[in-house]
Amino acid sequence: MAYITAVTNQKGGVAKTTTCINLGASLVVTKRRVLVVDMDPQGNATVGSGYEKRSTVPTVHDVLMGRKKISQAIIKKTRALYDLLPANRDLTAAEVNLLGKKGNHKVLRKALNRVSAGYDYIFIDCPPSLNILTVNAMGAADGLLVPVQCEYFALEGLTDLVRTVQGIQSSINSRLEIEGLLRTLYDKRNRLTREVSDELLKVFGPKVYNVIIPRNVKLAEAPSYGLPVVSYDKHSSGSITYLALAGEFMRRHEDK
Repeated sequence: MAYITAVTNQKGGVAKTTTCINLGASLVVTKRRVLVVDMDPQGNATVGSGYEKRSTVPTVHDVLMGRKKISQAIIKKTRALYDLLPANRDLTAAEVNLLGKKGNHKVLRKALNRVSAGYDYIFIDCPPSLNILTVNAMGAADGLLVPVQCEYFALEGLTDLVRTVQGIQSSINSRLEIEGLLRTLYDKRNRLTREVSDELLKVFGPKVYNVIIPRNVKLAEAPSYGLPVVSYDKHSSGSITYLALAGEFMRRHEDK
């Protein structure tokens, strides 16, 4: 069965989708079988994987609404290397429709259970808010990977996230844990960045990944070409760093 990771942070602009796409692609390079699930109505993971979100059908929305089997909606062997369960703006309607549905927090988990045996890792790109879509992702996940930009409000947001995880653990998914925190968009020249990084290490210790994702032009450019950075420019610092993250991620889960 796949290890399922929800990539989440209730704050936007922290390289959440960038991490989902590039970590997934980097793991495929190491011969792991990966599925990326786009659970954000903005569809950024879908676009960053090389697909036009307005015309891509079926999507995760059709799966959540019971209109399609998950196997019918997964796009196999994308340009971004991994398999993809795409999303678009239709997913916004699922937020409303799921609210009145019995067992609404388990819909994604049940769908992923049908395909989990075919993958080593599944990554869920969550919306930057706590809603029924995020709750579904947390209900399906074994762990949360939390990208954190080292800035003033980072720790405050993490306090809220820890409380959310505790609530999910007690009511929906007892196995859920914060798998790791990833420092992103890092600028070592900035004193505040270094101070927040030190505080993260002090509070969360080994939960914080050793690999740090720097600001990198190639990382920012790659999604506009529908490619992960490892395909767009494998020699860039962004590509090298995410490949290093893939190695650290695997050691956490495969050396146990």
